[in-house]
Amino acid sequence: MFIPNLLSAESGSESIVRARIVIVEDEPDLRDAVAEYLGASGYDVATAESAAAARDLLETQSFHLAILDIAMPGEDGLSLGRWMRSKMPIGIIYATAAGTALDRIVGLELGADDYIVKPYELREVLARVRSVLRRVPEPTEPQKAKAETSGGRRSVSFGPFHADLDGRLVTGANGAVIDMAKSEFDVLEVFLTRANRLLTRAAISEAIGFVEDPESSRAVDIRIMRLRKKIEADPANPKFLRTVRGEGYIFSLPVGENN
Repeated sequence: MFIPNLLSAESGSESIVRARIVIVEDEPDLRDAVAEYLGASGYDVATAESAAAARDLLETQSFHLAILDIAMPGEDGLSLGRWMRSKMPIGIIYATAAGTALDRIVGLELGADDYIVKPYELREVLARVRSVLRRVPEPTEPQKAKAETSGGRRSVSFGPFHADLDGRLVTGANGAVIDMAKSEFDVLEVFLTRANRLLTRAAISEAIGFVEDPESSRAVDIRIMRLRKKIEADPANPKFLRTVRGEGYIFSLPVGENN
């Protein structure tokens, strides 16, 4: 189940699910401004001034998306994001200061769905929120898909792996579950549904809903690097997810192997 984009839905519909967002930011003026803007745009917004306050909040509430400042006093946003992911399926957007490319790269390697660079415009925040929410499952049903029958479900097998595209679950040899962040699964799904086709970085970015910016290509490369570590016996010499120099990537899937 995916969360409707509230801004594209008709107002007054009783079936609309209000996406819940938590903003964790130690700068009160910025925190309040973002919360007010997103609230006025139709989202249900909560705020926390620190990682500790956010942990307390998440003990009693669930959220679809978190906007986390990386450089907060005490526990930083990267550590908080890892903890949140252990509690619920949640989209994460990291906020980082301009010029701190290392923080952005580390955040992506840890499974962030997107990031924004301070100082940022509120319209940019809204655009990135919309993009991430299109890919985030309902937190009240995080594992329901795993218990459903496979009849009629989209699934693909490759080598020792089996990917349940609807349940967003990948298993390996002997049915062992492969731990995979949502951002990694998003990229894997793009390849599995377009197997044996050359995909440019721009095409991959568009398919996963990235907001176009100069760092998009790097973000795609990082996700592919993480994927290879999980599905390739030798990530340096991949069997499935191959690089086509100067062009992009291709996922090699023998004809008849997908279900």
